[in-house]
Amino acid sequence: MRMARAASFLLLLTLLTAADARRQKDGDNACDKGWECSGSRFCCNETITDYFKAYQFEELFPKRNDSLAHAAGFWDYRAFIIAAALFEPRGFGTTGGKEMGMKEVAAFLGHVGAKTSCGYSGATNGSLAWGLCYNHELSPSQSYCDDSNELYRCAEGVEYYGRGALPVYWNYNYGIVGKGIKQDLLNHPELLEQNATLAFETAIWRWMTPMKRRQPSAHDVFVGNWKPTKKDTLSKRYPGFGATMNILYGDLICGKGAIDSMNVIISHYQHYLNLMGVGDQHSGDNLDCADQVSFNPSSKNPDS
Repeated sequence: MRMARAASFLLLLTLLTAADARRQKDGDNACDKGWECSGSRFCCNETITDYFKAYQFEELFPKRNDSLAHAAGFWDYRAFIIAAALFEPRGFGTTGGKEMGMKEVAAFLGHVGAKTSCGYSGATNGSLAWGLCYNHELSPSQSYCDDSNELYRCAEGVEYYGRGALPVYWNYNYGIVGKGIKQDLLNHPELLEQNATLAFETAIWRWMTPMKRRQPSAHDVFVGNWKPTKKDTLSKRYPGFGATMNILYGDLICGKGAIDSMNVIISHYQHYLNLMGVGDQHSGDNLDCADQVSFNPSSKNPDS
């Protein structure tokens, strides 16, 4: 009888210890920093507004409200921060300490700046000063409706040309992203050129979300959460900024050598690192994807 009670006590003690360990891991280390970040261990780190201020946003995108810009008055710091706050508890800009947070913000905005730029060689303030010039594709060459997709059918009269901070194309991508952020983008893709917070939220969701199961997100490959498999190493895919381009754009950019469209994104990232005071010497290893095999090879434009 005593042995049975002792065994029961030991079992209970083991269960309580395990439960306590889980609480320590999942709950007790969670921090609350108000509206910006709460209920997560990542919130115990510095949040984005701690190290990235409105004046820095202005320095990164100084020509976005120029008279020549095509989305003047649309993009602002507040919209970015409100959108980013939705993902800070998941580690966006809050993983790995202040420097890594700053590098991740620079990396994400480097993609955004490159994809929304109207800069050119000889432009005022230089070509890298014109990020956030657009919020949608001008003069689209097609409606980007794939009638063969039965899960996300095209809405009548709706066009799925590029919109947002990381432009979304094609009906199925609007459907997938809309489901992810709980917005009906399939029927109302125009929301991404009407609401800057939603446009940033969509872009950060894409940064934080793997394209497929058992694949990493752009966030994961950048902050060091991902360990490449043997197949990855044979495909020359390694953690770093280069892999973020692979995940977001695939074989549109990667595996094609040192092409301009890849180099422009890298240049924006490094320029923003310098402006934020981190310095491009801290760009990290595996900066490009020139020789990488795409995670998801495709025959049609996957630039979602």
